[in-house]
Amino acid sequence: MQKTNWHSLGVPECLQLTETTVNGISWKEAEQRRLRFGENRLSEGEHVSLLSLFLNQFRDFMVLVLMAATLISGLLGEYTDAVTIIAIIVVNGILGFLQEVRAERSLASLKQLAAPTAHIVRDGKKVTIPAAELVPGDIVHLESGDRVPADIRLIRCQSLEIEESSLTGESLPVPKTTEPIEDPHAGIGDRRNMAYMGTMITRGKGIGVVVATGMDTEMGLIADLIQTAEDTETPLQRRLEQLGKILVYVALAITAVVVVTGIMHGHGIYEMFLAGVSLAVAAIPEGLPAIVTIALALGVQRMIKRKAIVRKLPSVETLGCASVICSDKTGTLTQNMMTVQQLWVNGQFYDITGNGFEPDGEFQLAGKKVDPRKRDDLRRLLEIAVLCNNAELTREKAGSKQEPRWVVYGDPTEGALLVLGAKAGITPESLAEVEPRLDELPFDSNRKMMSVLTRNQAGEAQLLVKGAPDVLLERCSHMLIDGKPVSMSSSLRKAVAQANESMAAGALRNLGIAYRPVRNPAEIKTADPEKGLVFIGLLGMIDPPRPEVYQAISKCKKAGIKTVMITGDHQVTAEAIARQIGILPPGGMVINGAQLNTMSDKELQERVGDIYVYARVSPEHKLRIVKALQQNGHVVAMTGDGVNDAPAIKAADIGIAMGRTGTDVAKEASALILSDDNFATIVAAIEEGRGIYDNIRKFVRYLLASNVGEILVMFFAMLAGLPLPLLPIQILWVNLVTDGLPAIALGVDPAEKNIMQKRPRNLKDSIFANGVGLKIMTRGMLIGLSTLAVFWLMYSTDPNNLVKAQTMAFSTLVMAQLIQVFDCRSVEGGIFSRNIFENPWLILAVLTSALLLGGVIYIEPMQPIFKTVPLNLWDWIVVLTAAAVPTFSLAARRTANRMVRRTRPSFHR
Repeated sequence: MQKTNWHSLGVPECLQLTETTVNGISWKEAEQRRLRFGENRLSEGEHVSLLSLFLNQFRDFMVLVLMAATLISGLLGEYTDAVTIIAIIVVNGILGFLQEVRAERSLASLKQLAAPTAHIVRDGKKVTIPAAELVPGDIVHLESGDRVPADIRLIRCQSLEIEESSLTGESLPVPKTTEPIEDPHAGIGDRRNMAYMGTMITRGKGIGVVVATGMDTEMGLIADLIQTAEDTETPLQRRLEQLGKILVYVALAITAVVVVTGIMHGHGIYEMFLAGVSLAVAAIPEGLPAIVTIALALGVQRMIKRKAIVRKLPSVETLGCASVICSDKTGTLTQNMMTVQQLWVNGQFYDITGNGFEPDGEFQLAGKKVDPRKRDDLRRLLEIAVLCNNAELTREKAGSKQEPRWVVYGDPTEGALLVLGAKAGITPESLAEVEPRLDELPFDSNRKMMSVLTRNQAGEAQLLVKGAPDVLLERCSHMLIDGKPVSMSSSLRKAVAQANESMAAGALRNLGIAYRPVRNPAEIKTADPEKGLVFIGLLGMIDPPRPEVYQAISKCKKAGIKTVMITGDHQVTAEAIARQIGILPPGGMVINGAQLNTMSDKELQERVGDIYVYARVSPEHKLRIVKALQQNGHVVAMTGDGVNDAPAIKAADIGIAMGRTGTDVAKEASALILSDDNFATIVAAIEEGRGIYDNIRKFVRYLLASNVGEILVMFFAMLAGLPLPLLPIQILWVNLVTDGLPAIALGVDPAEKNIMQKRPRNLKDSIFANGVGLKIMTRGMLIGLSTLAVFWLMYSTDPNNLVKAQTMAFSTLVMAQLIQVFDCRSVEGGIFSRNIFENPWLILAVLTSALLLGGVIYIEPMQPIFKTVPLNLWDWIVVLTAAAVPTFSLAARRTANRMVRRTRPSFHR
């Protein structure tokens, strides 16, 4: 079918355009239409074979570098290194392969939302067929508990309500109608005469004509968005790729210069070739991807303890540099539990405390606690709210080890009324005997009311009514004041209307409560029994914010992270919640889906920085918002729980799904799942991500400064015409021992205390930004010069003892790196800025490396292999003094600069 605004058309016109009648189409016509429109299924796009997915993992530039390092290590006879590198490559490939396979499960989960069968009319007879065989023009019967099998224009409704939160984000079931909607551009949530594939019938019955099937449905559009949404490369992956390329080119260039210079100064070609290859292996930290993976894996374990499940390792680091969090409202920022917070009775406003479905709370008047059972008008309002109700409030265990919790079965609004009554000690059980129900008039979307007929202890029948305040007020002839019905004057009507507007302005969804005596119970079967009512009061309810959200958003602000609310709920409600929890600042913009439709992508990109709340939005809108933010340079985290969130979750730099209330589609599209559905957990993830990235920068700084020192000591020695200060086997040993344990220990370093007081790093910054590159070069140069100085001192003193000079240079290089690792613990400070005992693993790693150094020097069988000789006490004094110079000289310079800044006089005008 062509794209048609079915919701704005009348029922006869819809039947005419779909070429059908209420008796349905024929089986022959259905077959022809199925050939034309295809089966009512969601396609999964082009499949990539598992073998291709696996082989794709080995086309990364850094992986090719690792393969080259493997070849070089094998040529040198370093088979242990070669096997280790191969293991790293294979493990990384398997992890990437599994991540891609799991990520594409989102479409399979989406398909599970399609109804397996459908009740239709064909050739005038009602039959049940597989939902996949539906075609446009089929007449479908819908009942409570059914899943809608296709996109349907409703032609008959009987108290029909559909739960659409997975598609629209709106927290309450939507009452349906058959009347056309005037606005042709109305959003999905406002199309009250439509039923969409994958949504659930919660109440009533309905009949409709199929207007879209398969990929033409709104669910199909989401499936298409998931397929076409691009997987973004993480900032860490981009930086490591940059780093790998820089390292390869620089290392090979310098190594070539060292080899050529050595040959020019008389060293043998074979000797210099081995030295050059050893330097190349040392300069390229082939263990870097493994150390990054270990750091991220350890971070994942810490995240699990903080209620966050990471599906993709780099996602933790990505969240650490997020500058915008796009959050759904219902169930993410709010509790997804409708709660009555305010009442208006007898001209007075009552506030009700308590959270969620817990029946604990107080009734307060002007801030003072009151007993509602001692106030007749208030007590009667609560009794009617409980009696005019079909929900069930019960306490049950979610699991064997979990505490029992209160849950509601039935309509969330009616559940909120039961909780309200329970807070006053008024329950359905307590009223069942004193005021039994005789009959019911179910809620109808046209009447916007529900009524029940009861009989009190005096034997009097009463019709108890709840409904939309504006509709209910028109049907009231009296108002209950101080326990007595008073004729409804214009001033009283105005007072009710003003109270309703006041409560609605606070984002409360209001219900009116009324009643009337019934002399003859049979009269409720008349055409219009709900008139001449006595108005009692108003109830105002809301899906309240999670208590921990306030502090979480405050932390985000301090960390320089903008929080944006994106919801399918009404604009007034969304704006009120956003102000209440601190998302919406003074002057911040709030727009709805209709306004968003009038904006081009360029206009949205220009204005997206000023918008904090998006209401009544569709899946396409969410995707546009994410892309507009990304085009402005933001790293975007998108949270959500519904099917409608999945495309934006996948397109965002990091997608976050809710673990408890989230659909499988949202979870499979996400990189991070919050097991407690708690927005505050995102803040913990941000802190963890920032700490992990800092740790990665720490060991990159440590590894590269060490490698620069190794290259420069050889480079300067060749320029000076000196013998080789380090042998190839010694270079490889340094690379193996000092690049391993200490670097891994840096990966588990605790985060610095001020980490959440900093703004997110710039996405364009390289891993060498903010002085890291300069620190690498200065530390590396000082390490190289100190090592060369020790070698030259010992060699010039005793030219015949080259082995001892090389042993001391070897020892100086190792100890300089082991001392330098403590300087790398602080991103901005130095060795004295942090307590060295905060990280016992680092101390253990350094001691282990030092013992291994002692082993190759003092264990006799190791000496001929590594060409070393034992060192005496004086030798070690020289070694340790020279090794300390690179770190402590720079620390002394920083201390001196701080002292100068403190003592420098300031001048004021």
